Amino acid sequence: MQDHKEQVALTSIAASAGLTVAKAIVGLMTGSLAILSEAGHSLIDLGATVMTYLAVRISGKPADEQHHYGHGKIEAVSALAETALLFLLSGIVIWEAANRLIAHEGHIVEATVWAFGVMIVSIVVDFFRARALARAAKATQSHALEADALHFSSDLWSSLAVIVGLAGVHFGLPWADSAAALVVAALVCVAGWRLGRRTIDMLIDVAPPGAADKITQIASKVPGIVRVESVRARAVGETTFIEVAVAVSRTLALDRVNAIKANVAKALRDGIPGAEPIVTTDPVALDNETVLDRIMVIARNRGLAVHHVTVHDIRDRLAVALDLEVDGKLSLRAAHELADGLEDAIAAELGPGVEVETHIEPLQPQGATGREAPPERVKAVEIALAESAAEGRVIRDVHDVRVRETDDGEIVNFHCRVDPDLTVQAVHESVDALERALKQRSASIKRVIGHAEPMR
Repeated sequence: MQDHKEQVALTSIAASAGLTVAKAIVGLMTGSLAILSEAGHSLIDLGATVMTYLAVRISGKPADEQHHYGHGKIEAVSALAETALLFLLSGIVIWEAANRLIAHEGHIVEATVWAFGVMIVSIVVDFFRARALARAAKATQSHALEADALHFSSDLWSSLAVIVGLAGVHFGLPWADSAAALVVAALVCVAGWRLGRRTIDMLIDVAPPGAADKITQIASKVPGIVRVESVRARAVGETTFIEVAVAVSRTLALDRVNAIKANVAKALRDGIPGAEPIVTTDPVALDNETVLDRIMVIARNRGLAVHHVTVHDIRDRLAVALDLEVDGKLSLRAAHELADGLEDAIAAELGPGVEVETHIEPLQPQGATGREAPPERVKAVEIALAESAAEGRVIRDVHDVRVRETDDGEIVNFHCRVDPDLTVQAVHESVDALERALKQRSASIKRVIGHAEPMR
């Protein structure tokens, strides 16, 4: 893509050089101010296209330590310099044309075949290179090439004005050449104004037309987005830098939020060529949040592990009870401070009338080393489980018993089967009772984890 931009710019340089020489020679031979003004116009075009070529080469460089957003704005600087040259040329032409029209003497213009020929060639060349530049600008999002395309398309009309002026001279109207020069100057001013306005908009970071609406529309369609809160966009060369803030549910896990951000960024890159998006998320409370959701968010934000959360509506107030797991090596004072902080945060969220009770228990150790117990120990535990299960008459077929020895004691895992029509609450109570019975029979067992399966 960069090579294509440079190739188009080089072709434009060659065309500008050829037209400048041809118009200057014919203008001096015929004495036509209109053609000479066009020669000056083409000379500026030559300088502008050289600047465009250099700008395109520089703008293609990647970002570095001093230019964090790349070098794309060098194209806008080039276009701004071209604008200044256009206005300078217009001023010179207007001054000379006005003097000729006022003096009415000393300026003989010859409307020769060469004069008409060079302007017709100029129109053909400008038509094809304006079209080539416009296509390349659209494909590469190049502001410098777009400026040249706009410039040369306006040159078509100024060349036509020169031909009309020459025709007037041919039919005996000597002032027509100066009048054509004024028309050329006016058209050059219009082209300079349009180019300058677009260039200044880019330099002062005016958002691309319709960019905010398009970005909002794309981001809003990504699953998990509650709303788009703010959008900022600016174009630098062929790159559009986008900053978008989106609201997501505060109950979402961090990895889910990161996935949503990645999906928004991908959607923007797919929908907007050259987009470089930065996506930020704001957690917000949704109207459908339950009290349990709100409590879990509070605990997660404080880095606390809670479970067995119960919420009861007692007349005009809420009663909340929960189990809080903390490091078993903490002192009771330190653990109680954590519980008090959690209770205060829940009261602040749910209202001062809420009743909060916290049961503190030791957090299960993570990453503890262990080893498989001997087969005879596993068999003994399996027998003990089967005997205790038979007493309860609910749990059947205790199997897949595993016993691991750790420095803190034994950890037992087992599977069992129960009636599939029983409620989860009834099954949980039966499994808990079996776990307690096993621990009572063997003091070396620290923890028991039972997994219930429906009978086939």
